[in-house]
Amino acid sequence: MSDEIRLEGLGVAPGVLDTIVTLAAEGVEGVFAVGSPGIAGLVQRGARKGAARAVDVCVEEDGSLLVTVHVQAVYGRKLREMATQAQAAISDALSSQVGVDVAGVDIYVDGLVFPE
Repeated sequence: MSDEIRLEGLGVAPGVLDTIVTLAAEGVEGVFAVGSPGIAGLVQRGARKGAARAVDVCVEEDGSLLVTVHVQAVYGRKLREMATQAQAAISDALSSQVGVDVAGVDIYVDGLVFPE
C-alpha cells in the first residue's frame, strides 16, 4: 500500500483519516457537508485529478498532523463559531482515535446552504 501514511510505526490509509475528519466535521452544528458544491449543487466528496481535495491530512516533521478541510455551512450560523467548534471536534477525534497530536486544523468555507 504505497499511499499509506506512517504514524509512529502504524500505517494508516489516507481514506481512514479522511473519514474520521469528515464524520467529526459533519457532527458540528452549522456544517452542512464536507466538500464543495459541484454540478447541480451535489457535494463533491472525493478528489478528482486536478480538483482540490475536501480533506487533506499531512504529517509534519515532528509526527503531528496538519489538517485542511473544505466545508459547506448552513446559512445563518456564525461562521467563526462553527469553524472553531469544527477545529476542536476534528482535533479531538484524530487525537483519540489515532493517538497522534494535531498541529493545526484549517477550515475553509466554500459555500452556504440555505435552509428550506
